[in-house]
Amino acid sequence: MKTPLISAILGLGTGCIGAFLTLQSHTPPAPPIQAPSGPNYALTTARVTDAGTLAAPSFAEAAARTVDAVVHVKTLQRQGAASNPWLELFGYGTPERMAQGSGSGVIIDDRGYIVTNNHVIDQADEIVVSLNDNRSYPAVLVGTDPSTDLAVLKIEPAKAVPTVPFGASHDVQIGEWVLAVGNPFDLTSTVTAGIVSAKSRDINILRGDPRTMEYPIESFIQTDAAVNPGNSGGALVNARGELIGINTAIASHTGSYSGYSFAVPSTIVEKVVGDLLNFGEVRRAYLGIQITPVTEAIAEELDLESVTGCAITGIVPASGAAESTLRQGDVVLAIDGTPVGNFPELQECIARYHPGDVVHMLFARDGSTSEADVQLKSRAGQIAFSDDASSDDRARDLWLKAAKAGLSPVAPSVASELGTEGGAQVTSLAAGKFTDAGIRKGFIITKINSDAINGPADVEAAFERFEGGLLVEGVYPNGEKAYYGMAVNP
Repeated sequence: MKTPLISAILGLGTGCIGAFLTLQSHTPPAPPIQAPSGPNYALTTARVTDAGTLAAPSFAEAAARTVDAVVHVKTLQRQGAASNPWLELFGYGTPERMAQGSGSGVIIDDRGYIVTNNHVIDQADEIVVSLNDNRSYPAVLVGTDPSTDLAVLKIEPAKAVPTVPFGASHDVQIGEWVLAVGNPFDLTSTVTAGIVSAKSRDINILRGDPRTMEYPIESFIQTDAAVNPGNSGGALVNARGELIGINTAIASHTGSYSGYSFAVPSTIVEKVVGDLLNFGEVRRAYLGIQITPVTEAIAEELDLESVTGCAITGIVPASGAAESTLRQGDVVLAIDGTPVGNFPELQECIARYHPGDVVHMLFARDGSTSEADVQLKSRAGQIAFSDDASSDDRARDLWLKAAKAGLSPVAPSVASELGTEGGAQVTSLAAGKFTDAGIRKGFIITKINSDAINGPADVEAAFERFEGGLLVEGVYPNGEKAYYGMAVNP
């Protein structure tokens, strides 16, 4: 049986707008999902009417609660004009090209906040959101999290708009009925039904960026509800009309639906969206362990009762795990009462927390179970962020409220490659002075008003010291130099 190729993330992402994001034969294939050799699906219990006849389940109520809160997201991206020697020969310029893309989004706040996929709006110059009642609004990008492929948009409606309430994706059962609501192939307000086929799927479809220390978090809900290009960013809801996931990807030979789709669980979505709205960045916690899935051989070697859990193969120095009683060779079984059977489940569980939170862990050691409390930290080893951290911490990473930007020191490897010294890298952005000026994520600030910038604290000091306007100089990781002007404290 052929292994299905994992399609690239659904929707016409603006990075390659106009083409379905499906891995083609000419591109390096992503590691395929290994299809199970003999799936055993149990029949769901049928509902029986008083007359003794079988009755199909109705999703009318869940659809009615959802369809008006799922929107059509349309994007425009300006592309450089293609060279035309004949026109140039006669002194004519080549017109700028505009690439279009589309996807879906879910309204999660009646003031007009919308969650969608990052790949739907990535590199878009203009974003327009259309509601189910045919009203359209320009949208502002509030923030993004490529690690989970999520983004938050904001529109300005004249009155409160319909919303979809969050549900608890960790309570969803395999075999449970679900609905996918979105805009496939630009067909607005489309509802399809299926069941949850699996949970905590890692399909290796998201890509990390070592330069910005962004690493993918994949723990998808797998369903057989029909999802096609354009559904990206749309809602996966349960039979009560509660949001349990954001539809993101499909498994397909052709680029269209052929059996399985994948959604980011609502537990991850709710935390990421909350961070972007409250802080302008995702404040991600880390346990500080290196793991490998438990195999039959490992279970036998460690005298485990069952082949499940994550075996610790290493502990990161100065991490929360290093300061706890955990040690190499332990097997993580549960976190705060949530069973952890594999790496995606561990990722999804930790993704709910912030640095500084304490988790209660159940683990196996020497044939018996033990417990430990671990205080989670940021990747930089912090338990607090800039707005509640000590002055020493602020010298490392900070959230610049005046510009709505997260700043971090430049990684030594990046500085070496670019030939720069010091600097402050923009690692997260919300709508504000930086975005208004055109600054993009990843930009490395090297000078402000001709003063050298050695780290994030220097940027903060410049915003406090200068009045009137700033000239911000710097370089992007690809070597592109840029200059931006902005008004400060007018």
